[in-house]
Amino acid sequence: MPDEKQAEPKGPAVHCTLAVRYAETDAQRVVYHGNYIVWFEVGRTTYCERVGYPYARMEAEGIFITVVDVRARYRKSARYGDVVTVRTRCTEMKSRGCAFTYDVLLPDGSVAVEGETRHLFLDASGHPRTVPPGIADAFRVFLGPSA
Repeated sequence: MPDEKQAEPKGPAVHCTLAVRYAETDAQRVVYHGNYIVWFEVGRTTYCERVGYPYARMEAEGIFITVVDVRARYRKSARYGDVVTVRTRCTEMKSRGCAFTYDVLLPDGSVAVEGETRHLFLDASGHPRTVPPGIADAFRVFLGPSA
């Protein structure tokens, strides 16, 4: 069994905290697995806001980010009443896409879920497009070491 507590990987990250709501749990008050993917989006949205390029700004400029791949590795359960931290990193920036990694941390600092999403940038009509320099520059502010 891997270590339950994981040291913070090197490289910058954006953190946000969430209180587990009753509606996010099953009858045993354990977080339903699909909600972690929603929390990845909260982390990614927070990341974009912190680097100065929130989704609303991108969309106003006719730029959309679509998820093309999502992965999650479940290690421990979060439960109703826990306050979890979502640690988000941009780990890759390519000409038409990017990738993020996530760690959902329990109150004791142990990892509940590790995840990754890969994204493609689209124009307003839904066609792939190159990442505008302003967005690429903003995302690189916190770009992780493996980029």
